[in-house]
Amino acid sequence: MKARGALAVLLALASACHREGEPPIRVGSKNFSEQVILGEIAAQGLEARGVRVDRRLNLGGTFVCHQALKAGELGLYPEYTGTAFTAILARKPVSEPQVVRAEVAKEYRKSWNLVWSAPLGFENTFALVMRRDDAARLHITKISDLAAHPEIRPGFGYEFLEREDGFPGLARTYGLRFSQRPVQMDLGLLYQALASRRVDLVAGNSTDGLIDAIGGVVLEDDRRYFPPYEAAFVLRPEVWQRPAVRAFFDSLAGTIDAATMRKMNAAVDKDKRRPEDVAREFLRRTVKSR
Repeated sequence: MKARGALAVLLALASACHREGEPPIRVGSKNFSEQVILGEIAAQGLEARGVRVDRRLNLGGTFVCHQALKAGELGLYPEYTGTAFTAILARKPVSEPQVVRAEVAKEYRKSWNLVWSAPLGFENTFALVMRRDDAARLHITKISDLAAHPEIRPGFGYEFLEREDGFPGLARTYGLRFSQRPVQMDLGLLYQALASRRVDLVAGNSTDGLIDAIGGVVLEDDRRYFPPYEAAFVLRPEVWQRPAVRAFFDSLAGTIDAATMRKMNAAVDKDKRRPEDVAREFLRRTVKSR
C-alpha cells in the first residue's frame, strides 16, 4: 500500500511538472462585453485546473479573432455557430441549429483542423431593437413592419453593415429602404445612441443586458432571416488535446442559458462591474451546483 501511495504521489508530481512545462494557452475574445466575460470564464476555469493562460481579450471583431486562431496567435476564443456559418464559411443562412452546428464543425476541422467545443447553452442572435414607446406608437412589433416606416433612423455596427447575414441580406429579405443611410457606430455606443434618441433602431444581440435597462424592445424576426447563433468555443487541436482543457469545456457544456448570459452582460454594461469578477462568480456558482 505504501508503495502504491508513493507511486501515486510521484505520478501526480510528474503530471504537475509536465503542465508547468507546457506553454500557456492564449485565450482570446472579440471586443464586446459578452465575449470578454466568456473569455474570462474560460481563462479562470482553465487556471483552476492548473493550466497556464495568457489573456488576449477584447481583441477585435470576428475576422481578427479567426485569423489569429488560424495563425496560432490564439489557442481558443468564443464564437457563434451562425457567425461561423455565414461570415467565415460564406454560406447562406439556415434556420436549423443542428444542421449549422454539424456543418461548421465539419468544415472547420477539414479546412483548418480547428475544433468546436460543445454548445454553452444559449444562442446570441442579432436583434433589431427600438425604444419601446416608439414601437408602440408606430405599431411596430416585427421586422416586416419597418418597411412602412422609411423615416426611422438606423444605427448599426460595422460587421452588421458589411456581413451578408447582417443588413445587406436583411434589407433584401424584408424590403427595407430607409430615407437615411444607416449610421455606422461602435458596438459599445449603440444603446446609448438609442436611449438618447440619436437613432431609432439598432442591431444589437439578443443577450444584451442593456435592452431592458434602456426600455428597449426586440422586434420579431417574422421571416426567420437570422440563422441560429449557438455559443461555443473554437480551439486549436494542440490545445484541445490537453486533457485538462477538454475536461473543462466538457464540464462547461450547457451551463449558460440566455437569461444567465443577459444577467452577466447587464452586470458589466449596466452595473459597471469588472468582467473578471462576474466570471468568477459564475464559476463559483456552477462548481458548487455540480
